[in-house]
Parts: sequence; C-alpha cells; structure tokens
Amino acid sequence: MASTQHRPAPHSLVRRVSVPVGLLAAVAGAFGYVGSVDPNHPGHYPVCPFLYLTGWYCPACGGLRSAYAVVHGDFGAALRDNALAVVGYGAAAVLWVLWLSREARGRPVGTRVPRAVWWGMGAVVLVFGVVRNLPFGSFLAP
Repeated sequence: MASTQHRPAPHSLVRRVSVPVGLLAAVAGAFGYVGSVDPNHPGHYPVCPFLYLTGWYCPACGGLRSAYAVVHGDFGAALRDNALAVVGYGAAAVLWVLWLSREARGRPVGTRVPRAVWWGMGAVVLVFGVVRNLPFGSFLAP
C-alpha cells in the first residue's frame, strides 16, 4: 500500500502577519497613550523605583519623556531625555520590519541571537546607566 504524505497547508498571508501587526497595534497604542498623557507633568506616572531608592538614574529613566517627544516629532528632546531608548526604538522598528517581511514571504523567522550579542547589549546598558550618573556624563541624564 502506497503511503501518501500530507503536507501542512501553507498559512494564509493574513494569518502569518497577524502577530507582527498585532504587536505593532499594541506598541502604537502604548505610544499613543504616552503621547496623550504628558510624562513631563508630575502625577501621571509613578516615579522610577531605582531613582526613588538610590537617587541615581537607571538606564530607563527618561524613557517615557523620550517616547512622548518621539510621538510629537521632537527628536532632539527625545535624545536628551534618553538617547539609549531612542536607539532602542529605532532598532525595534528595524527588527519589526524584518520580521514582518519574512512572515509575509512565508519564511521562518530565526530567533537565535548569539550569546555575545546579549552580553554586548547588557554591557552597553550597564555602561550607559553608570555614565549618566557621573559628572562627565551628565549630558546623558534626563
């Protein structure tokens, strides 16, 4: 008796891109909220717990103000509030476009990131967090 192999039916384009598009909608909603509720005015968002407990800026301090500035097209203010966050927004956008394009073409998305890349990103975040609290790095403080 001859066996017939069943190949799974290819997923439709809509199904393949639904997760990246859904994630974009969630991120757009978050940026929309931050863009409409100004973090520069006290009382809208909680204080950073690290800043509250230590008096030092964490690597994320100024991130909401940075996002608010990006939403309003003030990229200079965004960089002043948190330059690392702006770089992160750009990197996330590029990675999202690559993800969407691979999903749209039906190609598998590789999620393996070399360990050295993770260590490098961690080192950059750590150095940024330390330098912005030192006198010579005060230009990086929000």
